[in-house]
Amino acid sequence: MPAVIIKTGKEHMDVQAIHRFLSEDSYWAKGISYELVDNSLQHSFCTGAFTGGQQIGFGRVITDYSTFGWFADFYVLEEYRGQGISKKILTHILAQPWAKRLRRIMLNTKDAHGLYRQFQFRDLANPAFVQEIYRPDIHLQLPG
Repeated sequence: MPAVIIKTGKEHMDVQAIHRFLSEDSYWAKGISYELVDNSLQHSFCTGAFTGGQQIGFGRVITDYSTFGWFADFYVLEEYRGQGISKKILTHILAQPWAKRLRRIMLNTKDAHGLYRQFQFRDLANPAFVQEIYRPDIHLQLPG
């Protein structure tokens, strides 16, 4: 396999490939529209893994670059999993000067707890303090 290159910035991402994965293969955003994906990247710190010119992994951070970051939409294409690519993406993001200053970094995951624990993610210290409005299928509803 050719070397894996990490790039940042929406302008370097293959938005069509990201949309394809999220809308077809993810468990969290099945059916999401291209427009929603495109807009979400516009307002996030985007990081992608590329090999041979193809985007094979992605993750974004929704952040104020000062105190808080939410990690979202992380994936590596199935045929490239188990090669440390997720770790490269996470390492790259967490090495950013602004990321080192964040007081709180959060994410949701159904099945990658072991990966994220390697990067100091833990269960909520005070779960009773956290509240949410949870609308997992809002992206499937028509506007208005």
